[in-house]
Amino acid sequence: MQTFTVPLEENTVPKMFWQRVAARRDKVALRQKDFGIWKAMTWAQLGDAAREIGCGMLSLGFEAGEVVSILSNTNKEWIWCDLGALSCGGVVSGIYPTDAANQVEYLCGDSNTVMLFVEDEEQLDKALEVRASLPNLRKIVVFDMEGLRDLTDPHIISLDALRALGREFHIKHPNALTERVGVRKPEEVAILVYTSGTTGRPKGAMISHHNILVTCHAFTTFIPQDETDERMAFLPLCHIAERMGGEYFPIFCGA
Repeated sequence: MQTFTVPLEENTVPKMFWQRVAARRDKVALRQKDFGIWKAMTWAQLGDAAREIGCGMLSLGFEAGEVVSILSNTNKEWIWCDLGALSCGGVVSGIYPTDAANQVEYLCGDSNTVMLFVEDEEQLDKALEVRASLPNLRKIVVFDMEGLRDLTDPHIISLDALRALGREFHIKHPNALTERVGVRKPEEVAILVYTSGTTGRPKGAMISHHNILVTCHAFTTFIPQDETDERMAFLPLCHIAERMGGEYFPIFCGA
């Protein structure tokens, strides 16, 4: 396992991520099956996606400490947006793609979500159904615009368009995202993970950057891994087990 240039107790998830991007640029970071074919993405390409999304969010006025939610099945875009939002100082909350519109309303309202990422038209419909009840929701970003080509709504933008904004912003402000990466402290909240709500309304567990890194370090004591290991994601990324074991632990290990 590769060591960090920043001590564990001083590190954060985005700092950890960008250290890995710099160290392993041309190595494979992840793969996703597309029409039956596994397509690889390098660390450099993953960094480009996260940078464009993060810079796109900055161009829209996103502030450090604000909350974004992701309403999508497990896919590469989920990871891009998570890392992009964390890189610009955001707090990220995942929403199960099976949740109904009223659940989306509650989770976005309780977390004070200002930007919502949705997978496709099906998930967008849920957000639109309850948007009037979410006055703090400023922007909805859609991964897959199939069936939405003629949509004209100033509060809705495609992920491709957000990335384009990010590329333009990065040219004009090349150091903006790097500076924002350093704003959040290890003890500050990185992600929100909501309980199932079995005995009441779901409650958002506030998990800090330090909590994530210490947990990843603990994983190495009983499931040691390094950059040669590969994993298969099988849970939703909004589930804490997949988020930790399937996204952050591989970054921690440099895989």
